[in-house]
Amino acid sequence: MNQPYPRGIDTRNPDQDVFFMRQALALAEGALYVPSPNPRVGCVIVREGQVLGSGATQVVGSHHAEIMALNDMVAKGFNAHGATVYITLEPCSHHGRTPPCVDALIAAKPKRVVFAHFDPNPSVAGRGMRGLREAGIEVNVGICADQALELNPGFVSRMTRGLPYVWMKTAASLDGRTALLNGVSQWITGPEARADGHHWRARSCVVLTGIGTIRADNPKMNVRHVMTPRQPKRAVIDPGFEINEDAAVLAGGEAFVFVGDDKPEKTARLAARGVQVVCVPEAVGVQAGEVRRRIDMRAMMQWLAAEGHNEVHCEAGSGLNGALLEANCVDELLVYMAPILLGEGRSMAQLPVLTKLDGVKRFEFTDVKQLGADIRVRARLPESWRALMQSIHLIESNVDEV
Repeated sequence: MNQPYPRGIDTRNPDQDVFFMRQALALAEGALYVPSPNPRVGCVIVREGQVLGSGATQVVGSHHAEIMALNDMVAKGFNAHGATVYITLEPCSHHGRTPPCVDALIAAKPKRVVFAHFDPNPSVAGRGMRGLREAGIEVNVGICADQALELNPGFVSRMTRGLPYVWMKTAASLDGRTALLNGVSQWITGPEARADGHHWRARSCVVLTGIGTIRADNPKMNVRHVMTPRQPKRAVIDPGFEINEDAAVLAGGEAFVFVGDDKPEKTARLAARGVQVVCVPEAVGVQAGEVRRRIDMRAMMQWLAAEGHNEVHCEAGSGLNGALLEANCVDELLVYMAPILLGEGRSMAQLPVLTKLDGVKRFEFTDVKQLGADIRVRARLPESWRALMQSIHLIESNVDEV
């Protein structure tokens, strides 16, 4: 971090822009668990190949990356005159919990600002760039945009689709079984895979499961295997509002229970402990040939987005997994696969029986990583990712040039 540029000084060299933007991206990634519901942003201030200051967005309500970098620069005795500022997201131009970062940048008088992609927040989208250009600061956009989106798919999704970005985590055998027929599943994968799963919990805003998992395992659903300054909220889908009030997932409050029917006295008791019960419209579902009550998954995800939640991490059984997939509420799969065979057992997801391959749901592999004896496979729904990519570039095409 804070490396000088090794090949001379050229303020219009695209390779240099990539070099320093990657440093800003690394700063943002280092704050992956911190700023939710704000986006993860990194900032590096550079003059003549030397890093003058750097920083990343802090906890919500505290400083954004640009302010952290400017403060770091001043603390080192530098100023931004003639410098280039690299930011992984368009600087904010509105008064939220903090003043606009654009104003602070204009006051610092850098020569140039480079950011990865436009902010999809309608309160910003292009206004940050216009403010800088009106102040006589050169602005360039689009350096490492794809990599920047990788850090904030949930924020972009919430702002452009009105939905969080959802990944579904499963641990399975080579033959695709997540548990034995009797429900035993601990532990299919090893400690390295479980720790990696907690990384994905830690970066999420909400960890989601179903009442079946709560009844079977009574899990806490919190982050324990990685260090994090912020615990995600926990959420349980419970159409019949059957959850035991002493369930481990509800300990300490900061949890949601999504129900089809309210029980006012039970709701009041849980509310006193910091647990929010949310009534969601129901949809009729058919699983294993039986008609079952089912929460409207789309409506639930829209509610989570409206409440400011960017990323949802789902760890559940095959019934809920199938319901989420059928409702098109899953953007990415995280499959931890152990080198074992379980034979007859429970599947990853209960899905309708297909008679033709035309109706299959197709994902695209994006990454395979070995974790101890196991592997983690990431697979994205391609249309979801393309929509996010198009949304940040659509903003660019619609911004009026100054």
